[in-house]
Amino acid sequence: MKIVVLAHNNVFDTGLAAVLDTLGTANELAELESFPVPRFECVVAGVRDTVQTSLGLTVPVQPAVNIRQPDWVIVPALGTKMPEPLIGVLDGREAQDAAEQLRVWHGHGVRIGAACIGTFLLAESGLLSGHEATTAWWLGPLFRQRYPEVRLDEQRMLVPSGDVVTAGAAMGHLELALWLVRQTSPALADMVARYLLVDTRPSQAPYMIPMHLATADPLVQHFERWARGRLHEGFSLDVAADALHVSKRTLQRRMEAVLGKSPLSYFQDLRVERAVHLLRTSRKDMDAIAAEVGYADGVTLRTLIRRRLGRGVRELRTVYDP
Repeated sequence: MKIVVLAHNNVFDTGLAAVLDTLGTANELAELESFPVPRFECVVAGVRDTVQTSLGLTVPVQPAVNIRQPDWVIVPALGTKMPEPLIGVLDGREAQDAAEQLRVWHGHGVRIGAACIGTFLLAESGLLSGHEATTAWWLGPLFRQRYPEVRLDEQRMLVPSGDVVTAGAAMGHLELALWLVRQTSPALADMVARYLLVDTRPSQAPYMIPMHLATADPLVQHFERWARGRLHEGFSLDVAADALHVSKRTLQRRMEAVLGKSPLSYFQDLRVERAVHLLRTSRKDMDAIAAEVGYADGVTLRTLIRRRLGRGVRELRTVYDP
């Protein structure tokens, strides 16, 4: 199986290495254990003659235009992690040339995957339009604004959709590479994960920081600050809108546009975040924590935590050492 890894200048070192090392390990283990699977033939390509990583290492690349028919193309993340500089990179010539090359490959039936900020390059090509996708969780607001035609769910770690697949932040590169191996052999993918000590992460939700998402918009940030002081109270959209001096419709639409969720859903995110903090830093029982974040009992809070984070209380609780 021929895999092209399309490297952009300032490529994220860990992401590039994770993809190559995972597929290389799969080849070694397949040979060692005599798995009847094809080898992963990996080629690093670029739309420029040379590529430097975000740490300044020079990566030898093959010209992308000379590679006609790979089975898969993987787009690793850029090292540009914050919205403003990322927009400048995406508007640059190299990114646009990469997007065009992706369209050419896709037109010849090539399947394409991207991880973390590499999902922005894939979205620039237009090939994610109408598809479900995920991305680096803290860049969800920018992704929604720039690519409204993509059905984004940044809480998911891996989203296959038709002939494209996207993965979440940073270590999502491992998830994406293991997913590729799994398409060939689930048993081989499991063995690779064991050798690399990789625990699969079905969701990015446990790692998301609600406050960081709120900074993408002044009204959302104002709501976040207002809500944090009232987590122990029942939520009312009327009260929230009045406190922020906007209409209910304006608040609802802004939250949906920026975060992809309602004010109530974000309020619940803040409650879960606070509850997890208390689980990890105190000896309070679940009923006491539930009361502190506005729930009548611990059972309701346990259910919400499990639904939001995919983890139980025992997994989240750490030993408190005063």
